[in-house]
Amino acid sequence: MGNTCRVNEYDLSRALAGVAGSLPPKAAAAATARLIDHYRGETPTEAPVLRGRADVVAYAAYRMPATHAAASAALRALAARAPGWAPRTHLDIGGGTGAAAWAAAATWEGVASTVVDWAEPALALGRELAEAGGLSVRWTRGSLREGGAALPRLPDADLVTVSYVLGELTERDRRAAVATAARAARGAVVLVEPGTPDGYLRIREARDALVAAGLRVRAPCPHSGTCPIAVGEDWCHFAARVSRSSLHRRVKGGELAYEDEKFSYVAAVREEAAAGEPAPARVVRRPRTRKGQVLLELCGAPERGLGRETVTKRHGAAYRAARKAEWGDAWEAGGGGAPG
Repeated sequence: MGNTCRVNEYDLSRALAGVAGSLPPKAAAAATARLIDHYRGETPTEAPVLRGRADVVAYAAYRMPATHAAASAALRALAARAPGWAPRTHLDIGGGTGAAAWAAAATWEGVASTVVDWAEPALALGRELAEAGGLSVRWTRGSLREGGAALPRLPDADLVTVSYVLGELTERDRRAAVATAARAARGAVVLVEPGTPDGYLRIREARDALVAAGLRVRAPCPHSGTCPIAVGEDWCHFAARVSRSSLHRRVKGGELAYEDEKFSYVAAVREEAAAGEPAPARVVRRPRTRKGQVLLELCGAPERGLGRETVTKRHGAAYRAARKAEWGDAWEAGGGGAPG
């Protein structure tokens, strides 16, 4: 049975605050320090990061709001480009504590999620959070390593997500994970990685594999052809604004009420199942406003590639739309823009 109503980031914040309150401060501080070392590359890759409940609670408080925001942004972009399609089933491969399940439940009503991950402590905490938020989620243990040899038999699903996972895998295991996602998806696959040059390259490689498997890109790209970005010169990424709860500010050691999570993603569909159209063009950098004009950096159709569009007051409605445009929005070349 799927979720009967949508959830939001505040539901997740409340659930996180509930579980974090049970963890002694010293244990939380030590676990958070280990997690920070891991993200800085100071923890050996073969060392397990999530060793027990303290580590998983620290991870959820420290990173889950940001990964949830990025996954939500990617799923909203997919929903905007396939407006007549809504998944009933969702498979989250390598989903940990379930950030993508929360994102799916926030995007569509009635979604029943299955989360697969190797770390039993992560699954246990994810189950606890989901129950607190009223989400319908099934939790299954399985590993993407060694080509997915330790994965259980995965159910097909309307939507398959793999978020913030590919960077933890070997090249062989990454290819196997993307192939597994493509095979299991009846409607769409959404992959999300950190918005770094390396994260973008992983998404770019996975995008090519999804297209080769017969899927078509709906977001963020305006087409399924070759990415026009020259490797090594730039990278495609976007930003999601994350509202920081008091818990999030405490574990981050920050004072601002928000942060921006940079991420790269691709959403690809089986056209017979998820009808729609890709964006006409995509705003790929934060718009720059000048006196009487807005400068938009765009990625367009294959024949247009990357380019800049200057929208001035004389463009009327297009200028007003450009002033409201945000990084990641769809944009009608020479005209107005719309989120998606």
